Amino acid sequence: MKKLNNFLKCLVNVLPVVLYFSYFPIISFGANETMNFELSLPMIWLVIFDFVALILMLQKKILFKNMKWQWLLFPLWITLTVIWSRNLMRGALTVGILWLIYFAGYGLWSLKNMFDERFRKTWWKWFFGATIAVCLWCFLQCVLDIFGISREYSLMCSGCTYTIFGFPHPNGFAAEPQFMGNLLLAPTIIAAWMIFNKKQTSKNNSGSSFLGFKFLLVCFFISAATIFLTLSRGAIFAFLITMVIMSCVLAWRNRKTLKRIGLVWLTIILSFFFTLNLQGVMAEASKTNDTYFSGVSKVINQLTLGKIDLGGSQAKKPEVGDETKMEQANFDGYVEVSTDARTNASAAALGAGFSSIPSALFGMGLGSASIVMFENGVFPTTKEIVNNEYATLFLETGLIGVSLLIYSLALMCRVLRKSRARVMMFCLILAYGISLCFFSGLANALHIYLLPVVIGMITFKQESF
Repeated sequence: MKKLNNFLKCLVNVLPVVLYFSYFPIISFGANETMNFELSLPMIWLVIFDFVALILMLQKKILFKNMKWQWLLFPLWITLTVIWSRNLMRGALTVGILWLIYFAGYGLWSLKNMFDERFRKTWWKWFFGATIAVCLWCFLQCVLDIFGISREYSLMCSGCTYTIFGFPHPNGFAAEPQFMGNLLLAPTIIAAWMIFNKKQTSKNNSGSSFLGFKFLLVCFFISAATIFLTLSRGAIFAFLITMVIMSCVLAWRNRKTLKRIGLVWLTIILSFFFTLNLQGVMAEASKTNDTYFSGVSKVINQLTLGKIDLGGSQAKKPEVGDETKMEQANFDGYVEVSTDARTNASAAALGAGFSSIPSALFGMGLGSASIVMFENGVFPTTKEIVNNEYATLFLETGLIGVSLLIYSLALMCRVLRKSRARVMMFCLILAYGISLCFFSGLANALHIYLLPVVIGMITFKQESF
């Protein structure tokens, strides 16, 4: 049993590393008309962890011990909706992943007594170490793209390269920049919280200079800069809104944190301007006819949803005889169609859900969103997604599904009240909640469901599940 315990600890330790490889490498098993069949490293990790956790819980005779039935209402209802799904294959696979996630969360909490203080210190090292490594890769990825290195080696997605805005915005090892930015929400928010709290950053409490104040500040700067570098508005808005709320709450609770709050916001401002200048330099260095000023203008125009235009979005044409910058970037500033497509799809999903009383109450069935939206003429193919998890959830599971989700979140908040890091945990959940307004992630964003459980387990005292 000792070897199995150590193996489970190793699995939990490498989780932060594995989650960053959410799309590369990927094992493809083909596709049908509505979905791709792919297997990622996080999904493989999930299956292995559940198997090991199941064996340990059976050996320790704690399987389903003290498990409260209220936690199962949401996944049970989601499972039931598969019966009337318009896309049975997608619905069945999604609900299978959902149960794997639930069991992983239950296993982590049931076995949390295995994870002592020494383990917690090691886990934080893996967590922040993996974050810094992947952030550096994102910066390198941009450099490789500027120098024309093939996407086969740089792993840049087709919508990430310098040809889009005149400068690249990296996706790391994720499918898109918005996923990369979303992956960085947890380490950035947690680093800020640790900077705010002296007890979390002192050597006496952490036991290691690895989590010292300067290290956390550097980690916060790098991860925040990388979020800005992705140019993912969903991740950036979620990050900034959460930081405002966290700062206000901590300032209200303890005026002594004001200096650290000021330092954190100074770091955010510096990271933004560092990234903004870097994007301008990359625009100047790229093979498009963009300049430093046009690159900076495009970033400001995009992040402000077209409200602020510095007048430099239109790139200058090269002088006669200068053929070093002859390409034209695809966009000159704010991509309004991107916002309109998301808002229109969300509105259409809500409209389809409210089309009848049964559909409003019970939904169209898990996995049905793409087919319903295609039949309504909203999507050109049946492989599109709504890019709003709440609208998708309502369309597929109805008001009952949405209500049970809210109830599950209320249960989680009730548990989190006992945590010494409850402010950080609430802010982390809020950030993820905001980000889900911009993409669908019920089954393909495992970090949203796994990281809060692990972080809660590490920061919790030994309460019962």
